[in-house]
Amino acid sequence: MTARGTHTGEHAQDVEDLDVEEVLALVNEGSTGGPTEPPQGTPQAPGAPRAPESGHRATPWPEARAVAARAARSGGRRAPVSVALDAALGLVLAAPLVALSDLPSFDTSAMDGWAVAGPGPWDVREEGVLAGHAQSEPLSDGEAVRIATGARVPTDATAVIRSEHGRTDEKGRLHAARDVGHGQDIRPRGQECRSGDHLLPGGTLVTPAVLGLAAAAGYDTLTAVPRPRVEVLILGDELLTEGLPRDGFIRDALGPMLPPWLRALGAEVTAVRRLRDDAKALRKAITGSTADLIVTTGGTASGPVDHVHPTLRGIGAELLVDGVKVRPGHPMLLARIKDDQYLVGLPGNPLAAVSGLLTLAEPLLRTLSAHPAPEPYALPLQDAVHGHPYDTRLVPAVLRGDCAVPLHYNGPAMLRGIAAADALAVVPPGGARQGEQTELIDLPWAAAGIGVCFT
Repeated sequence: MTARGTHTGEHAQDVEDLDVEEVLALVNEGSTGGPTEPPQGTPQAPGAPRAPESGHRATPWPEARAVAARAARSGGRRAPVSVALDAALGLVLAAPLVALSDLPSFDTSAMDGWAVAGPGPWDVREEGVLAGHAQSEPLSDGEAVRIATGARVPTDATAVIRSEHGRTDEKGRLHAARDVGHGQDIRPRGQECRSGDHLLPGGTLVTPAVLGLAAAAGYDTLTAVPRPRVEVLILGDELLTEGLPRDGFIRDALGPMLPPWLRALGAEVTAVRRLRDDAKALRKAITGSTADLIVTTGGTASGPVDHVHPTLRGIGAELLVDGVKVRPGHPMLLARIKDDQYLVGLPGNPLAAVSGLLTLAEPLLRTLSAHPAPEPYALPLQDAVHGHPYDTRLVPAVLRGDCAVPLHYNGPAMLRGIAAADALAVVPPGGARQGEQTELIDLPWAAAGIGVCFT
């Protein structure tokens, strides 16, 4: 969490090329005098002149997300892994799930009651049949035996009578309280599937229900696409890992926040390392990493201690995205270090880093994990949102019924808004009016709120 390499890098390089409207918008975005950066107000009217482009090489926000998703596809396929069932949740099947046996593998009772053979009334045997026990002796016509749910049905049984649908007389004979249909309440062998049946295709997301089906079908492990391995590098001389901010030092908010967020996006975080503002240390950390993705924080602008760009040039990395037309988070970047390794450089300010995470890291990790892209959706805004003249804005929002409520405390250095949010509203250049349908990006752990939208 550092202002170095974020406010300066996002704004200073472009200010000379902006008109008065643009300068005011950028000043508002960087202001710390109020609860929101920039303040919400009346959006630019449709058809009004747009502010001119500043000449920077930044990529439009939708295009940047598409580049990140495509980058992973061009890096080759990752080898599938065999994963124990208790570690497979959230992965994607790398091969079809094929039944290893019939399901059920023998005729079973669907209810507690009596297994009967032929027409009644029936003589009831003394011993019962329980689940998990050896198969009992075959039944002859006119015989019945007590049976538990899930127990193996004796050979020659024609039906199961539920406990509530039968009664025994003083001689111990069983009578049915209603008609008995042939095969009733018996789950026949292979009712759900036969051995060799394709139960689910490759590419299926492993949910709790998939785990249950796999276990029932005889699996101990699943062949799945591995989680992408991610190493996080927290950069900055000014960061504290404990205690109160003091003497020009600030608390590191990204070290505690990014690893669990990356895990929520499906990654395996292999290391979190803190580095001082030292170019040699950064180069050594990047070139020595074996992770699929390296995520850096801060140092993505052009200040005296912003070493990410020079380091990437020095090692011959391919810069795929160099700045994105989005606020907060403009000076984010995506690079391919080698065919199967990537680096996402996040700005140092917390909300700007979240913007970079969801703009570049999320689509890259989604493709590496073989997860499908989420279906886009939009909701009307409860309040108008001020827009940047030529950049997309990502604004924390809570979901209330059938609308989205934009939150304050949405400046680059602020986390108060995102901590209360369900989603980020994607506000186009020029802003959005009250009631306007606006695209939303769900946060990976958030559930929709319940409430009423006043428009």
